[in-house]
Amino acid sequence: MASGFIDLRSDTVTQPTRAMREAMASAEVGDDLYGEDPTVNYLEDIFAARVGKEAAVYVPSGTMANQIAIRMQAPAGSVVIASRRSHVVVHEAGAAALNAGIQFLLGDEEDDGQLAAGLVEWGIEAAEHHQPEPSLLCLENTYMPASGAPWDLAEMQGVVAAARAGALKVHLDGARLFNAEAATGTTAAAYSAEADTVMCCLSKGLCAPVGSVLAGTEEDMARARGERQRLGGGMRQAGVIAAAGVVALERMVDRLPEDHARARRLADAVAERWPDAGCDPDKVRTNIVTWRHVDTPSVLSHFESEGIRAGTIAPGVLRLVTHNDIDDECIERAAKAISSAP
Repeated sequence: MASGFIDLRSDTVTQPTRAMREAMASAEVGDDLYGEDPTVNYLEDIFAARVGKEAAVYVPSGTMANQIAIRMQAPAGSVVIASRRSHVVVHEAGAAALNAGIQFLLGDEEDDGQLAAGLVEWGIEAAEHHQPEPSLLCLENTYMPASGAPWDLAEMQGVVAAARAGALKVHLDGARLFNAEAATGTTAAAYSAEADTVMCCLSKGLCAPVGSVLAGTEEDMARARGERQRLGGGMRQAGVIAAAGVVALERMVDRLPEDHARARRLADAVAERWPDAGCDPDKVRTNIVTWRHVDTPSVLSHFESEGIRAGTIAPGVLRLVTHNDIDDECIERAAKAISSAP
């Protein structure tokens, strides 16, 4: 990579492709706050079609997309049901409590992060016993803390059915939704059909320099534009960056299996070096590898000395993420660094 390091901290570190830079340089633009940016409008249209929704809204970040969805669908004082380690719970700086005035119901999750329908049913019944009433179910696909585990559609449908029985809304945090599609063969539209709203980050594995898209009904997306404005996300000639998002959706999805294969190679190396660290290569199906270590600073320092950048997601939990800027030679160098790590 340009820095001289092999950067495996996240797939957000990707550089925009040449095609993206060319599209950005020649993008037709207008004022998006007035709905007059043709490139933004096109991006929103193709994303909505890809996930089978009526409309979409382009926003600066995945966190903003999630926060808009929660603000729209979860009244203040209500409960949002989510996986214990999900992004909306632990990686958005407590935003849901501040922005929407909600609280979370967090149950014990499976190793792959998939919630059980029983938790949803319990939360709904608990409201009959003077406990806060649930309003929204948030699902994350892929589930980052469990090495990017993709949801099984039938299992997702079971959990959603429990939510629908209690009249809950459903939001799908699909930050890496197309990784799930590539890994399982289940289309993004099939996953999204289970949710009222769905978002995807264009700036992760799809290489766009900035931006996410939130989709749902036309009525909900009209409301979402108002919430975007309240959160400071109104943009003007945003077609300059939306053009990269168009390239991301149209050209970068089909290559995601390459990242998945390379992540599996890293998982094999991790499991060989630390067999009891909770990394099962057979469960690494997308582009993320996570594992436990009692001394993460020493591992990170070792990696740095070998020209490898890794990250952490929790105390004692390390992460490596493959992406477009990582090739097979990078993977072999990283695997060698893993084999000699403390």
